[in-house]
Amino acid sequence: MIISARIVRDMHYYRAMPKHRTTIEQSGPQTSEEVLAQCITAFAELDFGLKFNWCNPALADLLGAGLLRWHGDSLELLDPGGSGLVEAAQRALDEQRRVVLRQIRLRRRDEGEFFGDIAFTPLDQQRLLMELHQTHSSGDRGTPALSESLRGFAHEVKNPLAGVRGAAQLLGRRVESDDLRELAELIIAEADRLAGLADNLLRARGKPRLVRLNVHELLERVAALIAAEDGAPMVRRDYDPSLPPAVGDGDRLYQLVLNLARNAVEAGATTLSLRTRVEFGARLGERLRRVVLRVDVIDDGCGVPANISASLYQPLVSGRADGSGLGLALAREIADEHGGELRHSSRPGATTFTLLLPLELSP
Repeated sequence: MIISARIVRDMHYYRAMPKHRTTIEQSGPQTSEEVLAQCITAFAELDFGLKFNWCNPALADLLGAGLLRWHGDSLELLDPGGSGLVEAAQRALDEQRRVVLRQIRLRRRDEGEFFGDIAFTPLDQQRLLMELHQTHSSGDRGTPALSESLRGFAHEVKNPLAGVRGAAQLLGRRVESDDLRELAELIIAEADRLAGLADNLLRARGKPRLVRLNVHELLERVAALIAAEDGAPMVRRDYDPSLPPAVGDGDRLYQLVLNLARNAVEAGATTLSLRTRVEFGARLGERLRRVVLRVDVIDDGCGVPANISASLYQPLVSGRADGSGLGLALAREIADEHGGELRHSSRPGATTFTLLLPLELSP
């Protein structure tokens, strides 16, 4: 919840708002800074260069380090990358209007990270009031909670993966058929990829390795793996050949699309369509993006059960009795860490999962 900054700008004293659990004992007129210093809501003032002029103890406690440590430091210190934090603050200052970002990833002084809602309100042409609320709904969406719960699993699967890889290597040396040798190489490649994912999960806070990539090559890898499985659906391609290179972590985005494709297979799909497009003026979260990459994974399976549609991306929620409920939660996590979104629409015979990612066209 975000408090209106007008009460700070226009009043000499500030009365507590119960819904924010702020408690202030009024003993007489106070300046805005004196009042905000007593609030348990985190506030700071930024100058024209988006550096901290002042912050209250609540913000210092939330972000780590003392009050004086933040004075003169840049807002960029809070941005782990891809949150749009600095751009939002600059927009609030330039356009002299309040800008709110919700559920964005923020960095603490100790390099830890958390999710929060943040608002920037211009106090005048040279100063911004920043208000920050730590949120826990990101855990409800499965982002931090999912990684924590998967780390134990990742540790357990590393040894079996090494055995699978070794067996596939021996098989590849002994078979004479080129087709069987290609399948053995595919097993080795998948074992290596899964071992890499396990390593990422075992790191305290793994971050995506962003590189320029061809999203169509990524989709073709998914199509090849799905086609090699028993009962594979027919895969149709509907690619935009003019699509510029994307920026992302190829292995994680591959995992995301593969999870969507596997869900389609498990839903009884006989046809799986992979479609790419560029969209202009699309909104991702609280931000309006100039250009966005859209990847649709479309299937004709049984669809998403209505009783789990609202909680579909939470860990351990599955429409199948034998499902783990981790695939879509992990897919949402990967989309989030790339600054994108994962959406879906579904009815029996027509289900579409859509990945939207920020994309800047090459000059």
